[in-house]
Amino acid sequence: MTVDAVAEQLGRLGVERGGILLVHTSYRAVRPIDGGPEGLIAALRSVLGPGGTLVMPAWGNTDDEPFDPERHETSPGLGVLPRTFWKLPGVQRSRHVHAFAAAGPEASSILRDPLPLPPHIPESPVGRVWEADGQVLLLGVNHDANTTVHLAEVLAGVPYWIPKYCTVLEGGRPVRVDYGENDHCCQRFRLVEGWLKASGLQVEGPVGSGVARLVRSRSVVDVVRSRLEPDPLLFLHDPQVGCDECDLARASV
Repeated sequence: MTVDAVAEQLGRLGVERGGILLVHTSYRAVRPIDGGPEGLIAALRSVLGPGGTLVMPAWGNTDDEPFDPERHETSPGLGVLPRTFWKLPGVQRSRHVHAFAAAGPEASSILRDPLPLPPHIPESPVGRVWEADGQVLLLGVNHDANTTVHLAEVLAGVPYWIPKYCTVLEGGRPVRVDYGENDHCCQRFRLVEGWLKASGLQVEGPVGSGVARLVRSRSVVDVVRSRLEPDPLLFLHDPQVGCDECDLARASV
């Protein structure tokens, strides 16, 4: 599919020209697109226009060494699109291990915060997209890949915290920083799909060979908080399921 055709699909879906767009994607699900991953990025930037800002996750697997935004690759689980995006001319990347990448007029504002602990607090790239009333686009993936749901967990005050650590430079020396993160297997984030659709807040449509889901960041947070505040363990599998990650989170309560 041509870049122009993909941009047209994105426009019909409702991607706002001049807006802020946080993208999570499986390129495999939407290919083939002319130009490969760079062609899809070109389509996203085309529909956003020069006044729009494109944002993607760009963290790496570097817990045991200080993160270098100029050198460290993105985590393999993020896929080829983020790995391509952060290296393109004009794209900025966070200076900390929980990095995102962004291009456009609001890039510096989205990436302005120091190391966020836990990663998806309001003072983080995900939080800044929410604060700015940006959109979230899921290309070929579902809400189990949607980092904005983690922000909603923080704002809802979920009680589970998994021990994590990262390494930072202090005085030129690597220092381990321990922290707690609201984390688990995330499979039950797929519940968010039904909640948003029932409220008429999610738009779906074809992009390339895949299915795209588009929603406002604030809608994700509002709907998820309304479900989590009365039932804060809703996203954790029941103990009888045998999910190690969810069991670890539940044990922290």
